[in-house]
Amino acid sequence: MSEAEAPPLRILIVDDHTVVRAGLRALLEGEPGFDVVGETGDGTDAVRLVTRLRPDVVLMDLRLTDPGPPRTGVTGLDPVDAIDGIEATRRILGARADTRVVVLTSYGSQANVLRAVEAGARGYVLKAGPPDELFRAVRAAAAGGMALAPEAAARVVGRAVEPGPVLSGREIEVVRLLARGHSNRAIASALFLAESTVKTHLVRIYRKLGTENRAATVSEAVRLGLIELT
Repeated sequence: MSEAEAPPLRILIVDDHTVVRAGLRALLEGEPGFDVVGETGDGTDAVRLVTRLRPDVVLMDLRLTDPGPPRTGVTGLDPVDAIDGIEATRRILGARADTRVVVLTSYGSQANVLRAVEAGARGYVLKAGPPDELFRAVRAAAAGGMALAPEAAARVVGRAVEPGPVLSGREIEVVRLLARGHSNRAIASALFLAESTVKTHLVRIYRKLGTENRAATVSEAVRLGLIELT
């Protein structure tokens, strides 16, 4: 199936501000290939909606603090049920592992970025960023890749770090492309390598960094200052 014939990406918006959700819906529905299938301002509700709507990508705000209007017809929900975007991300991926989560937030602190990636988020985009950055992150996540906004990444790597595991120059190049959401095939094409060679590099990188998957590898490389995403 060609890209033009591919079904649109199903997106769920999770943000506790109604106006923000309305703006995001209008923005995403104006972009070819996107279909907003639902929205909510509540983390617990987001987990339920993921199970029911089966979105490809969830756009997740980190701070879900506005309780909004009372929810009628829903039992078992009281203040202790309120969860933030990090916990919602964990629960969503626990309930439906093939759903991708992209964090969209106003906060790009080091701690927030790392917590989001460690929870399983496939992207981290700041609300103040350009729309194209959001679109790229959604598409990269849906394809199994990962994308960090330059501003968010800069806040993570813009600090003194302890010396980390030594990666070769080629391995650093592979990790940089990994962080931009490239597939193994795309990395091979960009670096003029065989796809099998890329897989070999990834095995070595995982071993050196003590990681087991692409998201954790990018998180650890950023934490150690081995890559700078700009």
